[in-house]
Amino acid sequence: MNIQKTLAGLLIVSSVAAICLVSGTGFAQTQAPPMKLVKTVTLPGYTGDFDHFAVDQQRGRLLLAAEDHATLEVFDLKTGQHLKTVPGFGAPHSILVRPGASTIVVTDSGKTMTKILDANTYALKGTIKLTEGADSAAYDAKTNVYYIVTGGKDVDMKTANVEAVNPDTGQRLGGITFNDNHVEAIALEEHGDRIFVNLTQTNKMAVVNRRTMKEIAEWPVPPAQQNAMVAVDEAQHRLYVVCRANTRGQPAGKVVVMDSDNGKVIGTEDAPMRADQVMYDASAHRLYVPGGQGYTEIYDTSDANHLKVVAKVTTAPGAKTGTLLPGNKLVLAASPGDTKAMAKVMYFTIQ
Repeated sequence: MNIQKTLAGLLIVSSVAAICLVSGTGFAQTQAPPMKLVKTVTLPGYTGDFDHFAVDQQRGRLLLAAEDHATLEVFDLKTGQHLKTVPGFGAPHSILVRPGASTIVVTDSGKTMTKILDANTYALKGTIKLTEGADSAAYDAKTNVYYIVTGGKDVDMKTANVEAVNPDTGQRLGGITFNDNHVEAIALEEHGDRIFVNLTQTNKMAVVNRRTMKEIAEWPVPPAQQNAMVAVDEAQHRLYVVCRANTRGQPAGKVVVMDSDNGKVIGTEDAPMRADQVMYDASAHRLYVPGGQGYTEIYDTSDANHLKVVAKVTTAPGAKTGTLLPGNKLVLAASPGDTKAMAKVMYFTIQ
């Protein structure tokens, strides 16, 4: 074989491949972006952070808790248009909208307590008097019980709780206290009785039986620290735990995959920093983690033992909370935060 001819052929192939990548032809052209920005709604005059969304299909509205602005923001679900601002909060966080219900619930970590609002007018109908610091929450539709994280270091407490309430009346039905001053997001099983609770200070995942409100296990999360968000994949018996720091406590994003039966760590993948949400689409086996540093990472969960990165999609600084919408759509809230950038809500289609 003529070595010079072989080398020349390799150089030609390499050059063609490089040209294809640079010019957008060939294989690079066939890879459609998994998320495409289709609309941006700016919100001038906002500062600080946004927190979570809720979708009100019945009224065609999208609701956003403007945590540091102390308001509830209302958008048209179809057009994305900003409809109104609802004041009267201390620091709103999570929003409960229930099909057929005439009220919504907004957790509020301020001293004015969690609010029950008229779902049409957003007029105040009542308050839910719990321990101060109400923040993350999860709803059990089968039993009509809302589980709310309260307490913690933000209200100068050395402990934190998960408290169960009736969202219609505000009646407290029970609760559990953790010797941990920083509890972040929680997640419920749909077909079981367990709540998974991020004990962020002690770097553990607590497992609680929500019928008895008793802790049945505590699992360490050794590959990372500051475990903050969690999604449950019941079909594959997996937890996707999003952490904000490495094992030395330095800022770093990580998704830790755990067996939901026994807490065994299955694997890890890098994640965006400053994430404040994890969204899971079980039907498509897709996990979405939006990060405040300006991109959303998308993962394929179809192999329960190997989490796979699908793409990193550029979004905006501060875009760290979001929700999945009907019709293969995703929306993110870009918080001004420390960047002092323009607050905005970004609408994407999912390919």
